[in-house]
Formats: sequence, C-alpha cells, structure tokens
Amino acid sequence: MNAKITCVSSGETVAAKIIQPVGLVLPSVNDGWRFDFEKHVRKKYCRAFVLVCEDTPDVIEGCLIFEMRNGVEPYMAFIEVAPHNRGKDRVYANVAGCLTAAACRLSEKHGTEHYRGWLTFDVKEHRKEDEIKIMALYCQKYGAVRWGQATMLISPENGEELISKFLMSEQ
Repeated sequence: MNAKITCVSSGETVAAKIIQPVGLVLPSVNDGWRFDFEKHVRKKYCRAFVLVCEDTPDVIEGCLIFEMRNGVEPYMAFIEVAPHNRGKDRVYANVAGCLTAAACRLSEKHGTEHYRGWLTFDVKEHRKEDEIKIMALYCQKYGAVRWGQATMLISPENGEELISKFLMSEQ
C-alpha cells in the first residue's frame, strides 16, 4: 500500500509504502519501541506490516500488527510509530494515520459477513489518564467510537475516509 506521510521539517509529502516486513527485523523494546513486534506477530491469524519511505526502505517509520480474530473479525492488535517520529522533534507526521488507514483497508479485504469494513482495537495503558487521552485522540483524528471499557471501533464509512486521506489509491 502506498501512503502519504509528511516530512515535518519541510512540510513536503514523502513517498512511503506499507509492506509486510520481508527481510526486515521487526522493532522491539530493545530498540526503544514500546512493543516487541516479533513476539506479538507469532499469534495465529496475525500479520505484521511496516511503514517505510521509498528512499530509505530499511528504516521502519511505524509498525502495525493486524489480526483476524477467530479468522473472521478484523482487529488492530498493535500499532506504534517509530521513536524518531514521536514528540515535537519527530521526523515524519501522519505515520499513525497511515497505519490505521491500512488496517481499515485490510478490514475491508479480509473481514467476513457483518465484520467486513469494521475495525476494532483496544486501548490499554498503565495510567488511566493516558488511556483516556489516546481514546479521545482516536475519536477526534480517526473517527473511532468507544465501545465498552477500552475497545474502540472504526466504522466502514470512517475507514473509507481514512483510506482516502492517508493512502494512495490502488491501481
């Protein structure tokens, strides 16, 4: 999938791709990331995807683990932007939006029956106030709605908006 990320210093759009990480080592806590993606992708029905720039295909800008729960329900199990893309000194913007849009596209393609196009994910943080902040961000930026204590949903309609905003159309 081709993505639209922005170089923060110049404001220019940078050509990027969301791919399965063939030949790339998945990020881990040892590399300054919050999650150990190699460990989490080993579960049944899980697939890892990474966002890389076309100019630097060996540098992971963000990572996603997409899961088909019970083989039918699309679920964004883990998502994280690279440490160098966080905070005020980040290199690229829109990395999380691109990865979330990719999960929505995968939901369209792989969801079955009434799950098609619906994306679910859970927000779990150590501190409740961080959890609430992240949930509010997903509601505001990505059109997610809260369902239960920590589960979020993105509807097929909002997923389409994210795909149009953050991904290039597939030919």
